[in-house]
Amino acid sequence: MTTPRFTRAIVRPPSSTFAQGLTRAALGPPDLALALAQHEAYGRALESCGLAVTRLPPDPDHPDSTFVEDTAVLTPRLAVLSRPGAPERAGEVASIRGAVEALGLPVAAIEAPGTLDGGDVCEAGGTFFVGISGRTNEEGARQLAALLSKEGFEATAVDVRGEPDLLHLKSGLAWLGDRTLAVTGPLAGRPELAGWDLVEVDLAESYAANCVLVNGRLLVAAGFPRFAAALRARGTELVELETSEFRKMDGGLSCLSLRI
Repeated sequence: MTTPRFTRAIVRPPSSTFAQGLTRAALGPPDLALALAQHEAYGRALESCGLAVTRLPPDPDHPDSTFVEDTAVLTPRLAVLSRPGAPERAGEVASIRGAVEALGLPVAAIEAPGTLDGGDVCEAGGTFFVGISGRTNEEGARQLAALLSKEGFEATAVDVRGEPDLLHLKSGLAWLGDRTLAVTGPLAGRPELAGWDLVEVDLAESYAANCVLVNGRLLVAAGFPRFAAALRARGTELVELETSEFRKMDGGLSCLSLRI
């Protein structure tokens, strides 16, 4: 299995309205200044992995707009604009369309009645796991699978609607390279993941499962020592990043960029 090499990323810092975004976390309001500092460190980490980073301006009209991953699915051969499942986030797709089109890829889009959040799409070396969740419906997953199939990719649906702790599929699933996935407990026994080497994330550290493999290095949330130790024991090079303010708004590391 070939590990793709990313060259570009799109990010957008949180805006002055960040605290007005959607959240189930009940961890209190985010500190905007700290969120901006954490976001800047994230951008620098992507650059240290060799990516050219496009930094879009803050979008106060859309409080959740820093979570750009939900607006599109990028592949080496096709970009797919999403159709977010939360109506409050619908305008984010139009606001990022220009940046996606500037990547020079053919662009498709999920259409009604389909809904799709990019956070429900986990690529693992040419295989795409597509979560059916409270944000991504069966029709959205079907449309994405059809678009990916035309480009030679395999797509597997994973229904997580019965898992209340998983806002998105990637809240509990990440690719670690080769045939290895990081998973939280609710996904560990799923038949859709049969044949994969699973690294189970301890329940107390389940937030850390949202990590990002970038050119041989793994971006992980700081403060989860057992998961970090398990990864280092496997020879994984880690880049640990503070994400406290994004966690308050249901966000993780993958949510903060579109990568190609």
